Amino acid sequence: AMTSRSTSQRLKKTRDDHSREIAEDYVEMIADLIHAEQVCRVTGLARRMGVSHVTASRTVNRLVEAGLARTSPHQPITLTPKGTRLANAARRRHQVVLEFLKEIGVSERIADSDAEGIEHHCSPETIAAMSRFIDAAWSQR
Repeated sequence: AMTSRSTSQRLKKTRDDHSREIAEDYVEMIADLIHAEQVCRVTGLARRMGVSHVTASRTVNRLVEAGLARTSPHQPITLTPKGTRLANAARRRHQVVLEFLKEIGVSERIADSDAEGIEHHCSPETIAAMSRFIDAAWSQR
């Protein structure tokens, strides 16, 4: 019985982590679209995320329920202050991981691709250590 409970807890953590990753990717893309096109609509978001309109729409509804975004029928999607903070934090983490990978000799193309997955799995402690490593490397130039 102990094993099945810890397994279910582990699976729940995996699901929670996965939904957090999706939320981070979406708020980051919404912020990018608003920056690039002044407006973000579900159609454009679905296209950029490579998902169906229905999938994007459901995810946006979850973001609204989580207090990260605002929208209403036929209206553009905007981020709440909480959503904007999450988008900025995700972008910063991505940037740190990307720069760290490049600093240790990973090519730009691979570093960009790898950073996309790694960034979600790094603790604040790891991100801080990567950031210190980059600062130290840059200060020696």
